[in-house]
Amino acid sequence: MKDVRPTSGLVLSALFNILNMASGAKFLDLFAGTGRVGFEAMKKYSAEVIFVENIRARAEAIKKSGGFVLNLDVRRAVTWLNKHGHKFNYIFADPPYNSGWCEIITSFTGLNDLFFDDEAIFIIEHSAREELKNFGSFELYSQRQYGETILSFLRRAN
Repeated sequence: MKDVRPTSGLVLSALFNILNMASGAKFLDLFAGTGRVGFEAMKKYSAEVIFVENIRARAEAIKKSGGFVLNLDVRRAVTWLNKHGHKFNYIFADPPYNSGWCEIITSFTGLNDLFFDDEAIFIIEHSAREELKNFGSFELYSQRQYGETILSFLRRAN
């Protein structure tokens, strides 16, 4: 099993200070790993969270901790979520650093359909060494750097 790189406490705190989510928001945690980000959304904002984690052992650990988890590849999970009519206020993705996933995920067919409205936010956590150039059907409206980690905030392009 590949090593997991949990979101640091500093980045986690900054993320939720920036988002200032409304209670009960719908939150999708892609590449969930330990589920730390999604569980923080649940704890701090009573968010309704769906976790997506491809590695079975990690998915089982999230499930045992009380999370609803899809043990699927992210592409298949997006298809499943659309098929079942799920919509989100926030989508958070923390793909493996320097893997190319940051650019790939913005081009997923159907990802746009998972947003409630144009105010929904897509957040990608990535390495400062991994520059995002292609945003697909999204537009970058903010980036924050914390050491080697960048949080990129995107919205649907109009």
